[in-house]
Order: sequence, then C-alpha cells, then structure tokens
Amino acid sequence: MVIRLDRHSAGEKPISTYWHDCRCLAGSARWQVAIIALALSALAGCSDPQSAESAEQQSAGSPLRTRLLTADQYANSIAQLFGEDIAESILPPIPPMARTDGLLASGSAFVGVTSDQVSQIQQTAASIAAQVVDQDHRDFLIPCSPEETEAADTSCAALFLEETGRLLFRRPLSYSRLSDLVHVADYAAEQTGDFYDGLALALEAMLISPDFIFIVDRAEADPDAPSQQRLDAYSLASRLSFLLWNAPPDGVLLQEAEAGILYTQQGLAGAVDRMLVSARLESGVRAFFDDLMAFDEFNSLAKDPLVYPMVTGTTLEHAREQTLRTIVDHLVARQADYRDLFTTRQTFMSLQLAAVYDTPAGQGWVPFEFEEEGPRLGLLTHVSFLAANSHSVRSSPTLRGKALRETFLCQRVPDPPPDVDFSSLEEAEDAATAKERLAVHNTNPSCAGCHLITDPMGLSLENFDGAGRFRETENGAPLDIAGELDGIFYEDIVGLAYATRNHPKLSACLINRLYAYGTGGPVSLREDRDTLAEFEARFAKNGYQLSTLLRDIALSDAFSRVRSEETQVKMRESLRIKAPAERAGSTMALASMENE
Repeated sequence: MVIRLDRHSAGEKPISTYWHDCRCLAGSARWQVAIIALALSALAGCSDPQSAESAEQQSAGSPLRTRLLTADQYANSIAQLFGEDIAESILPPIPPMARTDGLLASGSAFVGVTSDQVSQIQQTAASIAAQVVDQDHRDFLIPCSPEETEAADTSCAALFLEETGRLLFRRPLSYSRLSDLVHVADYAAEQTGDFYDGLALALEAMLISPDFIFIVDRAEADPDAPSQQRLDAYSLASRLSFLLWNAPPDGVLLQEAEAGILYTQQGLAGAVDRMLVSARLESGVRAFFDDLMAFDEFNSLAKDPLVYPMVTGTTLEHAREQTLRTIVDHLVARQADYRDLFTTRQTFMSLQLAAVYDTPAGQGWVPFEFEEEGPRLGLLTHVSFLAANSHSVRSSPTLRGKALRETFLCQRVPDPPPDVDFSSLEEAEDAATAKERLAVHNTNPSCAGCHLITDPMGLSLENFDGAGRFRETENGAPLDIAGELDGIFYEDIVGLAYATRNHPKLSACLINRLYAYGTGGPVSLREDRDTLAEFEARFAKNGYQLSTLLRDIALSDAFSRVRSEETQVKMRESLRIKAPAERAGSTMALASMENE
C-alpha cells in the first residue's frame, strides 16, 4: 500500500478523524500511527494555492522545488537545534541520491522515500526525541518545567513545540498544527503518566514530517510585479542558509523573514552579509566543494594494499581533508582568485599524507608549500584527485581526464556505446606505459570519440601513480606527459595546470554548479543562460572571488523569483511513502485511513 502525500489524500480529512482512528489501537502501534497521521496532515499546506501557472513567463527565476535534505543537512539541523552530541549519536536516515548534473544536491530534488526508509526515519526520530527529553538534556533543551512530571502540561508543551517546530520546519507553525501537536503530547502524557514521554511523541511526529525531511519551496505573488511570483520569505531564508551554511536558518534569519526584512534590498543585503562573515560560511563552502568533487565516493574508495601499502582508509580521509582545507583557506581566508586553485602550491600536510607525498611532516595539520620547481601545483596534483580517479591497482588517464572535464569544465563525457566489444580491445603484451596501452582505444572508431577528449589531459598526469605518488617512469619506461587541452598544447604538468586555470569554461562551470546547488536542481541552459552570463561577467570583474559570487547569487532576482512555466512540484509526484508493514498493528489502521 502507498500513502500518497498530496492535498487530496492529506488535506480533505481533518486530523481529529485520524486521531480518533489512532486511539482505537492498543499498545505502541497507536503512537506510531498517530505520528504518521500528523505527518500526513501537515502536507495540506505544502501546495501553495497560488500556483506558478498563472504568472507570465520570465527569464530570471528558478522553478519551485521539493528536495530531500542531504545527510549532512539532516545532521546539521539536529546539531543546530539539539546539540552536537545528539547529532553525532545517530546516523542520518537519508536514502541514497543519484548525482544529477554533477551534484548530489541537484539529485535531491528527484528522490523518493520507500517504506523501509520511512521506518528508518521514524526510528531515528524516536531516538532523537528520547534524548532531547532525557535527564541529561531536558533542563537546557526544554525552556520550561511541567507542574507535574506525571501529567500533561499544555502550556509547557506548547511553549516547547512552538519554538522547536518553528526551527525544525524553518517557518512558524499554524495554530491548528500546533494545537494538534499539543493534543498528541497531552494525550500521550495522560496515557503513559509521564509528561516527557508525551512531549517526546509530539517531537517525533515533527521529526518525521515531510516539512522537516524535505525542503519545500513555496511561492507568493510579487507585489512589485503582480504578474510574477517570488519565493515566500521563509523559503528564501532556507535557500540562503543551505547555500551559505549548509544548514537551516538560524533564529535571526527566521525573525528577519517574519518581519519582511528579506523583501527589501537593504534588508536582504544585510542578512546575506552577516552570513558571509559568519564562521559557518566555511561549512557551507566545504559542503559545496565536497559535493562538486564527488568526495562522498571516498567512503567506498579503496586501494590494493599489496600495490599501495602506504594508502589506508585514514590516508584517503586525510587526502579529502587536505583538499577541502586548501579550498577554504584559498577562497575564504585569503579571498583569492578561484582560478589560482589550479596553480597554487600552498596547501596543508599531515603525517598520514607525508608518506604518499614523500615529504617530512609533523603531527596534526600544518601549512605546507610544494617546491617551486617541483611537479606539484594545484588541485589536479592533490592525492584526493589522483587517487579517486584511478583504479585500485593502477592509474587511469581516462578517469582523470573525464573528471577534469566533467567536474571543473562541465563538459559531459559520453558513456561507452552499448555495442562495444571490449574483448577485442586487447592491450599489447609489451606495453609498458598507459599511453601505449591506450593506443588501441584511440584507433578504434567506437572508442576514439571519448578517449580523444579525456586521455590527452589524463596522460599528462601519469607522473603520478594510482595512489598519487610521484614517479619518473612506469615499468622502467620513460613517461611522455606532453598534452593538449582544447587547443592549448603544453609540455608538462605545469602546462596542464595553467591550461586548466585559463580555460574559458572554468569559471562558467563553477557558476553553473553553484547556482544549481543554491536553487536545489539543475539549471536550464535555455532559461538560465542570460542569468549565468551576468554572474560570470560580475565574477570576472570582482577578481574571481567566491564570496562576491555567492553574494551576487544570493541577492539576485533569479535566486528569489519563481520561473512561471515550471509549476511547483506536486506532492503526489515527488513523495510516495509506503506504510511500514513490519510495524505491528499499523497496517490495518493506515488502510482504514486511506479507504475513508
């Protein structure tokens, strides 16, 4: 059975009726069903009555989207509300996402939730709620104490649930919704004889609500342009906070949204500037580049210990961290030119990485600079890039070239044709180098089209083996690392670094991905071309500084306006949650809900 989360299924039947159904059940199943009923009823307001369909077409704007929180965003939300210790005690119950146009953040707009995943979400919610009300946390997480711990206390429950709901849902609770939650808390407290048990149940209901698990864009008419629509203030606040901090809006930003401050140019600029100078910006920048460079794949990356005994899981962890530290230092601390990330010799070093880089290092992370005349410069020579884009036992010029084009230039490399007979592409037995091994691919018509656009750059990185260690030869044979990138010919790694740094698509690609990241889905080259071109012109004018680019995007009309021809995602299309059949006693009640 599927519970469809749309206005029809959730909004036409009052919560009181569902609650009556739930009360009939005995034992723990009653509470499980009550929570699910509350989550369903919450969706009555998710589809804005003023849809984007009535607005005139406009070039600047983005579609309304419903996107799932990423695992990091879920954890950051819990940490922000309840503390790091509770956040670290749970595993975010977020289902896997498919990378879309190079980003998991874009793929989050196309993720559904299965019944098993609902069960995981509910179990995690129950764990969080139990910790919030336990003896170790209740005194500083709950702003009041009940008159009697063995009975309901409506006032105290309402005080906690109102503010917690506001922060969890990233907007104020409606009166009716708050009343329903307080009713759950009071009823459960009466039944269990424990105020905190009742409060935990109501909190659990909020933690499994789609209004928390999903970031739902809502629109309203733009009073300055009646024929157009804009994000409502709370949706805009969420876009800003997840773009800049990778976390939900804080109390200050929600207050600014409530007061209408974000609707004024001066007010919005003030809010954005506050966020840009916050220490939390580092988390936001790290999250974006972690997504852009597909560093989530490090969780499953492994090297053959017989071939690369110096590369352990800790080594790869540090390789990921080295690159992120370098990026944050360069772009946030130094406010340097984004393009120089591909030529800078400044980085950080740890003892665990020193063995791979063949350099001395002390304990902990220390600033480090590669030798001026050495082969290491820029992100392409970091172990993170080299090792991630290699096989477990050897390097891969093809994977490295493909990653360069797709990650940093937004040039998609086609998949191999389905009819390729790989068995016919036998490697020469006497081939000593990757260049010799790949020669057969470049002469085969089925393969040459792709390999000719990936291998020339990848072969220029063959001075680094599959672990990212420098080498002069491969199997005793000298390496020819001269190459070409889109008409720019070079002799060595330094040449590749500068060809990448000066590539006309480098900054445009960053803007494309960053705008998609901020708006929650892929860009449309047809609809967004002019907007992206304007961002690019300003990016160049401002010296390719990331902070100014983030500010330009956040303050742009395109970021806050709604594109008319793409309507708001309907819940029935995006959210299909199956009832967890394994929960004893719940199936019958849920079936009754749907059939009535």
